[in-house]
Amino acid sequence: MLIKPGSTVSLKKYDPADTGPYASAEAAEEALQKQLGELSRLQNLLYAENRHALLIVLQGMDTSGKDGTIRHVMAGLSPLGVQVKAFKVPTEEELGHDFLCRVHKEVPRHGYVGIFNRSHYEDVLVVRVHGLVPRKVWKNRFEQINQFEKILVKNNVIILKFFLHISKAEQKLRLEQRLADPTRYWKFSMPDIKERKYWSAYRKAYEDALSLCSTKWAPWHIVPANHKWYRNLIVAETIVEALRGLNMQFPPPSVDPSKVKID
Repeated sequence: MLIKPGSTVSLKKYDPADTGPYASAEAAEEALQKQLGELSRLQNLLYAENRHALLIVLQGMDTSGKDGTIRHVMAGLSPLGVQVKAFKVPTEEELGHDFLCRVHKEVPRHGYVGIFNRSHYEDVLVVRVHGLVPRKVWKNRFEQINQFEKILVKNNVIILKFFLHISKAEQKLRLEQRLADPTRYWKFSMPDIKERKYWSAYRKAYEDALSLCSTKWAPWHIVPANHKWYRNLIVAETIVEALRGLNMQFPPPSVDPSKVKID
């Protein structure tokens, strides 16, 4: 769901279990594979034309599927033209700069697809929920983020921002599944349990970020994410639509192919 700029977002109006016209993963499989095939073709064109960059921002509550989206939707892309950055707790060095410094240097170059697993939005989310900076500081960051993204777009960076929307009950189920599967123990951490106590605070913080930072140059998309297969389909469809809209063309040859003779 595209968030219209200027809208006031209330997440309770969006069903995280929605699956659109599809009744099951099997029913959506053909559509998903079609989108993934087209995405691979368009990435090749993006790389060859070398005029635009694509930045994909993935945000969501813990267990919402940021890693899974990268693994499944981007699986068919050439790794030569993709860079993934997972933003974690800032280092001492990073804290010595403005909050966008570490983000700006990870923006993909023209021809590339960049994927942010978490992003600059953590600086209006976690810092707000846990009181890491004064209210005046994080409130000013909304407009700073908007201007930062506007600069990128004016320099041919296409920004697609996805909020992966899951329910609290679904998060509980996913955390329990990690505890029940020895091959997934490594994904479980006690801080995830502690963060559940702040669910309402994070929800409010996300609503403000979605409302204040969905702009005409970089709008937010709310993706129902309780069903992983539908999440993947919506993200893939949105990326394909954006890349098609660039009307990209393969560059002309640098020489006349008919006059080249290879011995």
